[in-house]
Amino acid sequence: MSASSIDIGSMVSPAPAAPLPAPAALKVGMLLGSIAPTAGGVAACVQALGLALHARPMSHRVEVFSLAGGDGSRRLGGWGALPVTLSQTRGPRSFGYAPGLSAAMATADLDVLHVHGLWMYPSVAARRWGAARHAPYIVSPHGMLDPWALANSGWKKEIAARLYERAHLTDAACIHALCDAELEAIRAFGLRNPVCVIRNGVTAPTHGAADRPLWRKALPADARVLLFLGRLTPKKGLTNLIRAWSAFKQRAGTRASAWHLVIAGWGADGYVAGLRSLTADLGLGSSVHFIGPQHDTAKDATFAASDAFILPSVSEGLPMAILEAWQHGLPVLMTPQCNLPEGIAHGAGIAVMPDIDSLTAGLADLASWPPSRLAAMGHAGRALVTAHFSWPAVAEDFSAVYEWICRGGVRPGCVDIW
Repeated sequence: MSASSIDIGSMVSPAPAAPLPAPAALKVGMLLGSIAPTAGGVAACVQALGLALHARPMSHRVEVFSLAGGDGSRRLGGWGALPVTLSQTRGPRSFGYAPGLSAAMATADLDVLHVHGLWMYPSVAARRWGAARHAPYIVSPHGMLDPWALANSGWKKEIAARLYERAHLTDAACIHALCDAELEAIRAFGLRNPVCVIRNGVTAPTHGAADRPLWRKALPADARVLLFLGRLTPKKGLTNLIRAWSAFKQRAGTRASAWHLVIAGWGADGYVAGLRSLTADLGLGSSVHFIGPQHDTAKDATFAASDAFILPSVSEGLPMAILEAWQHGLPVLMTPQCNLPEGIAHGAGIAVMPDIDSLTAGLADLASWPPSRLAAMGHAGRALVTAHFSWPAVAEDFSAVYEWICRGGVRPGCVDIW
């Protein structure tokens, strides 16, 4: 038949293909050692990620499993629609043996388990859950494989690694790194699993305008406030910060006179007592203030009453406190170990090293700059987190990883294969 003899009018166009159905929602378990505010940024990350995964359009069914304790872990405010199961512990709280944890997870009919943190009994329970259910789990170390973190109480971690932690990590379907530096640390630990590199997100303040906190009312009206907020532990570099503050006050003259260092957070009693004693010995009682833990509205008020933020850590995963400081429009002094080089590149931060001399120089730079320059840095930080650190975007990346380890298909672009 010639082309000229074809009756075009008789040809019927094929019906358009029906759209593919959206993947069915997964039942995701979140497992962590503590949901208490004193657990630091991990609990806040799990809460925000879980709520974002549960929200439309992903609508995954998310359930949280954690350990009960006397550290405020029974306060469930903020978890919203996420069911939370707390398991009683026996023996040392630092290990967190919870005989009911495995049964609680077994009855939840989970498709995938996401483990947050290492070196505790939940690592043992997660591996047992995966073996019994023949289902995948993903592990977020949250910086706990960083070289400094491994060296801290290193002999205990070496024993734990031999007994259960290395097997837990090796059997994971995927490991989560917060940044490229953590990916390198995971590989240096000898792990060859797939690794997804996904940053944390940050939640915008929802409490409205905050009243000026009591600690700020006690300072002079013209005081400038440099804030540290977080857990008071050796890895945060606070001893060097206090010593650098003393040198700054001595060398910077009138530029330093208006500045006050406010240390907000909690830590082991002995360590905090040592920081207070050092402050007193250096004669800094009038310019260094310990204000204790700050959560929820109190935390928002503390950020709002500050002029700049500092995190002089020697080891971090990806610190939520810096993201929150940028969210509140504060310029940030931070070390490379904070793993946020884009903050420096975008003009939102001052780079310092965790040694005393570098911190002293950074403090002097901060004090020498006019308020307009500091405000511009704060605006740059707020723009950075708005554009690149939203929890819905983070949840989309994790959703893709969960789908991949549960159902196969195309490997997500965030996943590194050894």
